[in-house]
Amino acid sequence: MIRMISAAAAALTLICGPALAEPAVGTWQTEPGDAGAFAHVRIAPCGAQVCGTITRAFDASGSAVQSDTVGKRIVWDMTPDGNGSYSGGRIWAPDRDKVYRSKMELNGSRLKVSGCVGPVCRSQTWQRVN
Repeated sequence: MIRMISAAAAALTLICGPALAEPAVGTWQTEPGDAGAFAHVRIAPCGAQVCGTITRAFDASGSAVQSDTVGKRIVWDMTPDGNGSYSGGRIWAPDRDKVYRSKMELNGSRLKVSGCVGPVCRSQTWQRVN
């Protein structure tokens, strides 16, 4: 019985280990937009990549607010390149309703997220919430 449990645990580690070990997995606070509103984004494995979903929205005073963006995917198809770097993904900018080619770079508790549409590029540095 112990052998079966050990084998199952080893198999689960081999299957899930790389995704669970991704350093960007967690909840991140975006930078405030032009009106001062910001969001929490949950980064999680989605297959071999990582994706992010808006989990909470806040107004300029920091109060939680209802928003139609909560529950929407904001980051997808980010491929881990190692050392906290991710590329090949897409990011949706709710304030402009545009999707950008994107990459992310982790530096401690900060995640630099950048994206481009043609020659127009934008970036934000998100702070880890947990």
